[in-house]
Amino acid sequence: MTVDGFRRRLAAAVLACAATFAAPSLTAEPVITHAQPTLHMERLQVVTHRGTFAFQVEIAATQRQQAAGLMFRPALAPDRGMLFEFASPQPVGFWMKNCPHPLDMLFIEADGTILTIANAQPNSEQTIPSGGPITGVLEIRGGRAAEIDAEPGDAVLHRFFHRG
Repeated sequence: MTVDGFRRRLAAAVLACAATFAAPSLTAEPVITHAQPTLHMERLQVVTHRGTFAFQVEIAATQRQQAAGLMFRPALAPDRGMLFEFASPQPVGFWMKNCPHPLDMLFIEADGTILTIANAQPNSEQTIPSGGPITGVLEIRGGRAAEIDAEPGDAVLHRFFHRG
């Protein structure tokens, strides 16, 4: 989840709650809830020197989907994940607030090349930078990147990335 997106949503939620308590006649719809949006699932492959590994991933393409990310979710199965898609290459920062399980974050360039990999700790508010401009972030179960020997320079195959 992007830090800026989460902070904007959190600020809106705090303001909505404050308005509700200050004037009980007002009704405010909460911005952040424990309910997760239903996201579209797609197949994705990570190609390492050990082989090709298939994942079923939820696609987080909108700001709302990206702000919710994997917060309040149970642990991921070894073949599951979430792919965050960005319209143009940009440096990003993610954090793990309200994410109760460790995740591996694969920061991916527009051509599907893994730029960096981060091992994210549960519920951490420490910002994890992408290390450069990317168009996608793949979140998978913590430790899974090491299990498949994923490294920077490896390929992620998915319709979103355009290999040249």
